[in-house]
Formats: sequence, structure tokens, C-alpha cells
Amino acid sequence: MSPPLITHLYTADPSAHVFDGKLYIYPSHDRETDIHFNDNGDQYDMVDYHVFSLDSLDAYASPESTSAVPPKVTDHGVVLSAADVPWVSRQLWAPDAARRKGKYYLYFPARDKESVFRIGVAVGNTPIGPFTPDPEPIPGSFSIDPASFVDDDADESAYLYFGGLWGGQLQCYQRGNTPAHYDATWLGAQEPSGPDATALFPKVAKLSDDMRGFEGPVRDLVILAPETGEPIKADDHERRFFEAAWMHKRGETYYFSYSTGDTHFLAYAMGTSPFGPFTYAGRILEPVLGWTTHHSIVEFQGRWWLFHHDCELSKGVNHLRSVKVKEIFYDAQGRIVGEKPGE
Repeated sequence: MSPPLITHLYTADPSAHVFDGKLYIYPSHDRETDIHFNDNGDQYDMVDYHVFSLDSLDAYASPESTSAVPPKVTDHGVVLSAADVPWVSRQLWAPDAARRKGKYYLYFPARDKESVFRIGVAVGNTPIGPFTPDPEPIPGSFSIDPASFVDDDADESAYLYFGGLWGGQLQCYQRGNTPAHYDATWLGAQEPSGPDATALFPKVAKLSDDMRGFEGPVRDLVILAPETGEPIKADDHERRFFEAAWMHKRGETYYFSYSTGDTHFLAYAMGTSPFGPFTYAGRILEPVLGWTTHHSIVEFQGRWWLFHHDCELSKGVNHLRSVKVKEIFYDAQGRIVGEKPGE
């Protein structure tokens, strides 16, 4: 596997985007803590975000290169801190960014003053900020792991995908898709189970024209099992959604990718609409060192790249992760593969 891209601090959950020919990475920022590991993720006690940029990934000659020299990465410093956001109490988890109509938007999850996860947005004039946060979370938002997607249509239609189980509190919204449906009694239950239980779905909402609210309701993003055409079952932990939503588009196909959580895979599903439904299509990444797996996929300089993280640099400390990258490919049917077809 490739070496870490960033070694002077711990980074995770990399959201990669290309703006004006340059690659930007918006990760979370891990830090040392003495909080004991638990299923609520309290040990992931992050308080700020950095932005990183680089001009090239040419050093990575093959997807499994062991001799690749990491390219030069520029750290643009802290662009947003928990102290900057009035509604936040703690835990700035995995962020994402978007550009639309000349403005840049940083989306981020955090616990509010009642310790409930909501999603905020901060706005800037450049990819590296400074970003000014809205004083309240996005109305109607909840849970974690926002992933923004701006389509290539004439209107630049934009969407926000989000959700995460267990510590991400998604299981607390089984009665409906608004903050008013939050039910704290489900916090310890983690998720549904049983032969007849359908997996909980990730969420999607169309973003308003100003990118700071939702246009219409929050919807379920349904992932179907290819062998049945029915929604994936809750007990199918090797394929059901857990966290780490990401959307990208290649040609006319939409790819929704995600982490399976406690089985530690990165998986993906394919569809023909940003709202889905999506059909499970396979795995992108096998388990790496560390508990969590979170990623992004982006085309850069004519090649497709998978950004992810592991705990190699910290020698296995689960809350001290490092961003990595590997090249991915597509076969004739548009499926994601780890080696260039024909080689």
C-alpha cells in the first residue's frame, strides 16, 4: 500500500475535490486523547479542520506501489474550529466541501449543546477559506458524514448525503427523517436486527440554491441487493450502509460508496439518479489497519483515485489515522476494479 500523504499530523476521512486543476483534501483532524475506545466514538475527539492541496499524484505509478514517494502536500492550516461555531459542543467529525456559482462550502457534523449530531455549513470565497460558519445547523439536518455532490447538469443541481450508525445516531431516526423524530432510547440499540429487518438507509436531500439549506424533504437512499432487487437486510453487515457516504459520477452512472462499519469494507452501489435507488455492486477496499474506513473518489489529471485512511503511522491506534491514496479503474461494464483491465 502507499505511504501516508500527510505525516506531520493525523488526518482521516479525506474528502478530495479538484478545483481549477488543483487537488484539495478536506479531512478530519485526529488528535491524542485519553478517552477510552467505545462504540459511540467518543475517542474521536476532533476540534478543527485543516485543508491540504497538491498539484500532482504522478509519484503513484501503480495502485499497489510500495516504493511511491509521497508528493508535496501543502497544509493551509486551520480553516474552521469548534470554537468558531456557536451551536457546537464537541466532535467535529468527517467534513466535505463543494463549489457552486463561485462560492465554496464546507459541510461538517458536530454535536450540538444537547449532544445530538447535526450538520453545519461554512462559506468561503476560495477553496482554502477562510470559512465563515452559519450560526445554526442546517435546518432539518441530523447524524454525521455529510457528502456534497454537485451534478454536471445545466443547473448545477446539488445534493447532500449523510448518516452514520452507532455513534453517528442514525438509528435514532427510525420514526422519520427530521430532527423532531430523534429518539434517544435507540442510542444503545445501535441498529435493527432480525431476519425480516431491512437495513437503515443513508439519507439524501437536494440542497437549496444558496447551498445552506434543503430544498424539499430528506429522503432515504435505498440500496438494493442485486440478487433479489429488494433492500439490503439489516443483518447483512458485509453490504449494508454504516457510514461514510460518498457520491461520484462517471459518464451517466452515479456511484454511491460507503463504509460497512463493523465489517470494515468500503463498498459501492450503482444507479441512474442521484436519489437512487442504487444496486449493490461490490467492494472498493478490503479491511485496513484500524477500525474505521472512510473515503472519497475523484478524477484527477485523467486518472481515478480512491482516498482513504488507516492507522499504519500510529501503529494501530484507532483514533490516530492517516490519509492514503490509491488508483482505481473501471471495467467495460463500469464496475470499479483495483487493476487496469487487461493487465
